[in-house]
Amino acid sequence: MPETVPGGGASYAAAGVDIEAGDRAVELMKKWVKKATRPEVVGGLGGFAGLFDASVLKRYERPLLASATDGVGTKVDIARRLGVYDTIGHDLVGMVVDDLVVCGAEPLFMTDYICVGKVHPERVAAIVKGIAEGCVLAGCALVGGETAEHPGLLGPDDFDVAGAGTGVVEADQLLGAERIRTGDVAIAMGSSGLHSNGYSLVRHVLFDRAGWELDREVAEFGRTLGEELLEPTKIYSLDCLALTRTAEVHAFSHITGGGLANNLARIIPDGLHAGIDRTSWTPDPVFGVVGQAGSVERSELEKTLNMGVGMIAVVPQDAVDVALTTLADRGVDAWIAGEITDRGDRREAVTLTGDYAN
Repeated sequence: MPETVPGGGASYAAAGVDIEAGDRAVELMKKWVKKATRPEVVGGLGGFAGLFDASVLKRYERPLLASATDGVGTKVDIARRLGVYDTIGHDLVGMVVDDLVVCGAEPLFMTDYICVGKVHPERVAAIVKGIAEGCVLAGCALVGGETAEHPGLLGPDDFDVAGAGTGVVEADQLLGAERIRTGDVAIAMGSSGLHSNGYSLVRHVLFDRAGWELDREVAEFGRTLGEELLEPTKIYSLDCLALTRTAEVHAFSHITGGGLANNLARIIPDGLHAGIDRTSWTPDPVFGVVGQAGSVERSELEKTLNMGVGMIAVVPQDAVDVALTTLADRGVDAWIAGEITDRGDRREAVTLTGDYAN
């Protein structure tokens, strides 16, 4: 029979919402949130809103606040299947803060939203642990969030995550298309694999069509399929900010859903063209495996996956050496991938030429 309160009415617990489990999840996540902080954060976890001391903006002449929000997509299905929840937060942070840094903004703080079918406190805490660790890697604070239990809408093991971030950039240091000039160079930064985009295609190819299991050992990866697919998204924000301090940077492009050409085209001004040379890098094996297993055409792969490039920096020619040295010193795999020229009679803002290096 349905659970009732002493007076005979229905209860929240009978509807599937466990408040005590939610409270325990908050207690478990507190130690991780404390690690993801900045001096400007006011108060701690548990308030109705996160507080950030905006007086830090006084040092700016004309501060522009940048805002971004994103999720992780169907990669959460891989985490659920594997029962590994403490890395998916890295993906969430990367998707948000690296959109902020594209305009030159320093990420200041994030909030998260975790939606579950049933609150498993340790699982929720593990997700938040990953988010907090990602915030540390990004140099921003995790100032709050929300965990929502949606029984009946989601299954007991189903969940999704989303996040929003805020950053700041000086108005006269704003990066973007208006700074790009003919002769500029596109410097690519290597990805850590698929990142958090294209998993609907990847899951369709490898699970539905090829029938592979997550525990399958894949020689090309040197590990299991599940380990490869759950590899966290590389977070570039501190590397990009360091680059702006040592070299002149005109623009960044975060390579996410839509692939390299479509994302790079978003920052190429009218009349100019970015030519990207595929021979300048070798994509990680996962891209070839997905292509071969599903007989996916290269054009389809390139408009869905990052193909080994997670971020592009557009810099003037005389800044290339310093830029490459800065990134190398920070352990970032980076290389010259192309150049900016006049568009001429080309219709596309970006073209990829040549064959990927073997």
